Amino acid sequence: MAFIITFLGTMFLIGELLVNIRGIFAVLGLGFITVFFSTYLEPQMIILMMLVYFFGLLLIVIDGKVVNDGTLATIGATVMIIAVGFSAPNWVAGLYSVIGVVFGGFSSLIFLKVFEKRDVWSKITLMDQLSSEMGYNSMKDTYQELVNKKGKALTDMRPVGTVQIDGEEYSAVSNGQWIKKEDEVQVVSVDGTKILVKKLSK
Repeated sequence: MAFIITFLGTMFLIGELLVNIRGIFAVLGLGFITVFFSTYLEPQMIILMMLVYFFGLLLIVIDGKVVNDGTLATIGATVMIIAVGFSAPNWVAGLYSVIGVVFGGFSSLIFLKVFEKRDVWSKITLMDQLSSEMGYNSMKDTYQELVNKKGKALTDMRPVGTVQIDGEEYSAVSNGQWIKKEDEVQVVSVDGTKILVKKLSK
């Protein structure tokens, strides 16, 4: 029973964070978790352990929306596991409770295949590609004009180095070749401010 309750509670609560379900999963998840803590704890401890549990859930939210490196999410998941584990009356129930939280968290990902994903996560992360087709262009016009022009390597390129083209110095990268200083080079392509050159055969 402990496994089922923590499994469903965690699955619905994290599912509420992932998909746009208008609070239905939040109510269900809160209900299951409340039942779990009220079954095993004294009234004065119910609020405390629920706060610990939801603090862990909050850390997961912060990680997903701000930090996004997994550190806080890992700590949050650990806090949630500790909350249910220590609330159980014995180690068997505690073990099943912990397994329920873990499986519930992973199972919540299934909701992403069924329901509409929350767009709140995309407000923090830049989703659009800044391409020229979208009206963005980080490429300097002078760099674009370098394509097919010839110059010479001012340093050894293994594969990054400095080249001189039309009297100007540029940082460039070779196309997998090791180019020696003073070798003649030609610009193959330009991507943003990245200049790709190749060695010209003598």
